[in-house]
Amino acid sequence: MPRITKEDKARNRQNIVEAAGRMFRAQGIDTVGIADLMKEAGLTHGGFYNHFASKDDLAAEVCNASFAASLGVLEQAVEEEDDPGGPPLRRVVDDYLSVAHRDAPDGGCPSASLVTDAGRHNDTIQRSYAAGVEGYLAGFAAELAREQDGESTPQQARDRAVLLLSRLVGAMVLARAVRHVRPGLSDEILRTCRAHALD
Repeated sequence: MPRITKEDKARNRQNIVEAAGRMFRAQGIDTVGIADLMKEAGLTHGGFYNHFASKDDLAAEVCNASFAASLGVLEQAVEEEDDPGGPPLRRVVDDYLSVAHRDAPDGGCPSASLVTDAGRHNDTIQRSYAAGVEGYLAGFAAELAREQDGESTPQQARDRAVLLLSRLVGAMVLARAVRHVRPGLSDEILRTCRAHALD
Protein backbone atom coordinates (compact mmCIF):
# COMPACT_ATOMS: atom_id res chain seq x y z
CA MET A 1 0.00 0.00 0.00
CA PRO A 2 1.50 3.39 -0.99
CA ARG A 3 2.42 5.77 1.81
CA ILE A 4 0.46 8.97 2.06
CA THR A 5 2.57 12.08 1.54
CA LYS A 6 2.43 15.21 3.66
CA GLU A 7 0.85 16.98 0.70
CA ASP A 8 -1.83 14.30 0.42
CA LYS A 9 -2.53 14.51 4.14
CA ALA A 10 -2.82 18.30 3.99
CA ARG A 11 -5.12 18.06 0.95
CA ASN A 12 -7.30 15.46 2.70
CA ARG A 13 -7.58 17.66 5.77
CA GLN A 14 -8.55 20.62 3.60
CA ASN A 15 -11.18 18.50 1.84
CA ILE A 16 -12.66 17.57 5.23
CA VAL A 17 -12.74 21.22 6.37
CA GLU A 18 -14.37 22.35 3.12
CA ALA A 19 -16.97 19.57 3.17
CA ALA A 20 -17.71 20.23 6.84
CA GLY A 21 -18.02 23.95 6.15
CA ARG A 22 -20.70 23.35 3.55
CA MET A 23 -22.53 20.72 5.57
CA PHE A 24 -22.36 22.46 8.95
CA ARG A 25 -23.63 25.74 7.49
CA ALA A 26 -26.47 24.05 5.61
CA GLN A 27 -27.53 21.43 8.19
CA GLY A 28 -26.04 22.40 11.54
CA ILE A 29 -23.12 20.80 13.35
CA ASP A 30 -25.14 18.27 15.35
CA THR A 31 -27.05 16.81 12.41
CA VAL A 32 -23.94 16.00 10.35
CA GLY A 33 -22.49 12.57 11.09
CA ILE A 34 -18.82 11.82 10.63
CA ALA A 35 -19.52 9.02 8.14
CA ASP A 36 -21.58 11.34 5.89
CA LEU A 37 -19.03 14.11 6.26
CA MET A 38 -16.13 11.87 5.24
CA LYS A 39 -18.12 10.53 2.30
CA GLU A 40 -18.75 14.10 1.16
CA ALA A 41 -15.01 14.77 1.47
CA GLY A 42 -14.27 11.67 -0.64
CA LEU A 43 -12.56 9.84 2.20
CA THR A 44 -13.22 6.84 4.42
CA HIS A 45 -14.93 7.17 7.79
CA GLY A 46 -11.98 5.74 9.71
CA GLY A 47 -9.60 8.42 8.47
CA PHE A 48 -11.34 11.24 10.34
CA TYR A 49 -9.36 10.77 13.56
CA ASN A 50 -6.06 10.98 11.68
CA HIS A 51 -6.91 14.65 11.22
CA PHE A 52 -9.11 15.74 14.13
CA ALA A 53 -9.49 14.70 17.75
CA SER A 54 -13.25 15.31 17.66
CA LYS A 55 -16.06 16.81 15.63
CA ASP A 56 -15.91 19.86 17.91
CA ASP A 57 -12.26 20.40 16.97
CA LEU A 58 -13.25 20.21 13.32
CA ALA A 59 -16.15 22.63 13.90
CA ALA A 60 -13.77 25.14 15.49
CA GLU A 61 -11.47 24.89 12.48
CA VAL A 62 -14.45 25.30 10.15
CA CYS A 63 -15.42 28.47 12.03
CA ASN A 64 -11.88 29.81 11.71
CA ALA A 65 -11.60 28.99 8.00
CA SER A 66 -15.11 30.21 7.14
CA PHE A 67 -14.68 33.52 8.93
CA ALA A 68 -11.24 34.00 7.38
CA ALA A 69 -12.73 33.57 3.91
CA SER A 70 -15.66 35.85 4.72
CA LEU A 71 -13.40 38.53 6.20
CA GLY A 72 -11.28 38.29 3.06
CA VAL A 73 -14.36 39.35 1.07
CA LEU A 74 -14.78 42.34 3.40
CA GLU A 75 -11.11 43.32 2.98
CA GLN A 76 -11.42 43.04 -0.80
CA ALA A 77 -14.51 45.28 -0.79
CA VAL A 78 -12.64 47.91 1.23
CA GLU A 79 -9.65 47.76 -1.15
CA GLU A 80 -11.93 48.26 -4.17
CA GLU A 81 -12.87 51.72 -2.98
CA ASP A 82 -13.77 53.10 -6.41
CA ASP A 83 -16.19 50.33 -7.30
CA PRO A 84 -19.27 51.60 -9.17
CA GLY A 85 -21.44 49.56 -6.78
CA GLY A 86 -20.96 52.28 -4.17
CA PRO A 87 -18.95 52.66 -0.96
CA PRO A 88 -17.47 49.44 0.47
CA LEU A 89 -19.93 48.95 3.33
CA ARG A 90 -22.88 49.64 1.05
CA ARG A 91 -21.67 46.82 -1.23
CA VAL A 92 -21.09 44.52 1.74
CA VAL A 93 -24.62 45.14 3.01
CA ASP A 94 -26.15 44.63 -0.43
CA ASP A 95 -24.24 41.37 -0.97
CA TYR A 96 -24.86 40.05 2.54
CA LEU A 97 -28.59 40.78 2.48
CA SER A 98 -29.11 39.43 -1.02
CA VAL A 99 -31.49 36.69 -2.11
CA ALA A 100 -28.48 34.75 -3.44
CA HIS A 101 -26.82 34.73 0.00
CA ARG A 102 -30.09 33.81 1.71
CA ASP A 103 -30.66 30.89 -0.64
CA ALA A 104 -27.13 29.46 -0.33
CA PRO A 105 -26.47 28.93 3.38
CA ASP A 106 -23.96 26.18 2.65
CA GLY A 107 -21.60 28.70 1.09
CA GLY A 108 -22.61 31.84 2.92
CA CYS A 109 -21.13 33.76 5.77
CA PRO A 110 -20.74 31.69 8.97
CA SER A 111 -21.94 34.55 11.17
CA ALA A 112 -25.57 33.75 10.28
CA SER A 113 -25.22 30.06 9.35
CA LEU A 114 -23.47 28.95 12.53
CA VAL A 115 -24.92 31.41 15.05
CA THR A 116 -27.24 28.91 16.72
CA ASP A 117 -24.62 26.15 16.73
CA ALA A 118 -22.05 28.45 18.32
CA GLY A 119 -24.49 29.30 21.10
CA ARG A 120 -25.19 25.64 21.84
CA HIS A 121 -21.68 24.23 21.71
CA ASN A 122 -18.59 24.22 23.87
CA ASP A 123 -16.10 26.99 24.52
CA THR A 124 -13.77 25.80 21.74
CA ILE A 125 -16.38 26.48 19.07
CA GLN A 126 -17.61 29.65 20.78
CA ARG A 127 -14.05 31.01 20.93
CA SER A 128 -13.63 30.48 17.18
CA TYR A 129 -17.00 32.08 16.46
CA ALA A 130 -16.23 35.00 18.80
CA ALA A 131 -12.91 35.59 17.04
CA GLY A 132 -14.77 35.78 13.73
CA VAL A 133 -17.29 38.23 15.17
CA GLU A 134 -14.43 40.37 16.50
CA GLY A 135 -12.85 40.31 13.05
CA TYR A 136 -16.04 41.63 11.51
CA LEU A 137 -16.44 44.30 14.18
CA ALA A 138 -12.85 45.49 13.73
CA GLY A 139 -13.24 45.63 9.95
CA PHE A 140 -16.59 47.39 10.09
CA ALA A 141 -15.42 49.88 12.73
CA ALA A 142 -12.29 50.76 10.73
CA GLU A 143 -14.30 51.33 7.56
CA LEU A 144 -17.02 53.28 9.38
CA ALA A 145 -14.37 55.53 10.94
CA ARG A 146 -12.72 56.02 7.53
CA GLU A 147 -16.05 56.86 5.87
CA GLN A 148 -16.79 59.34 8.69
CA ASP A 149 -13.36 60.91 8.05
CA GLY A 150 -12.48 61.26 11.72
CA GLU A 151 -15.85 62.64 12.78
CA SER A 152 -16.57 59.72 15.11
CA THR A 153 -14.65 58.41 18.10
CA PRO A 154 -13.33 54.83 18.10
CA GLN A 155 -16.11 53.88 20.53
CA GLN A 156 -18.79 55.39 18.29
CA ALA A 157 -17.39 53.48 15.32
CA ARG A 158 -17.33 50.28 17.39
CA ASP A 159 -20.94 50.84 18.51
CA ARG A 160 -22.05 51.34 14.91
CA ALA A 161 -20.13 48.20 13.89
CA VAL A 162 -21.95 46.16 16.56
CA LEU A 163 -25.30 47.49 15.31
CA LEU A 164 -24.41 46.78 11.69
CA LEU A 165 -23.30 43.19 12.28
CA SER A 166 -26.34 42.52 14.48
CA ARG A 167 -28.67 43.87 11.80
CA LEU A 168 -27.03 41.80 9.06
CA VAL A 169 -27.02 38.54 11.00
CA GLY A 170 -30.47 39.04 12.50
CA ALA A 171 -32.00 39.88 9.15
CA MET A 172 -30.39 36.89 7.44
CA VAL A 173 -31.45 34.46 10.18
CA LEU A 174 -35.05 35.71 10.03
CA ALA A 175 -35.18 35.76 6.23
CA ARG A 176 -33.94 32.17 6.06
CA ALA A 177 -36.31 31.04 8.79
CA VAL A 178 -39.42 32.01 6.81
CA ARG A 179 -38.32 31.82 3.17
CA HIS A 180 -40.15 28.59 2.27
CA VAL A 181 -43.53 29.34 3.83
CA ARG A 182 -43.55 33.16 3.55
CA PRO A 183 -41.22 34.12 0.68
CA GLY A 184 -42.73 37.60 0.48
CA LEU A 185 -41.99 38.21 4.15
CA SER A 186 -38.46 36.89 3.68
CA ASP A 187 -37.88 39.27 0.77
CA GLU A 188 -39.36 42.14 2.78
CA ILE A 189 -36.95 41.51 5.66
CA LEU A 190 -33.97 41.55 3.29
CA ARG A 191 -35.21 44.60 1.37
CA THR A 192 -36.01 46.66 4.48
CA CYS A 193 -32.78 45.82 6.25
CA ARG A 194 -30.71 46.49 3.12
CA ALA A 195 -32.25 49.96 3.00
CA HIS A 196 -31.66 50.75 6.69
CA ALA A 197 -28.68 48.66 7.86
CA LEU A 198 -26.33 51.63 7.63
CA ASP A 199 -28.70 54.16 9.27
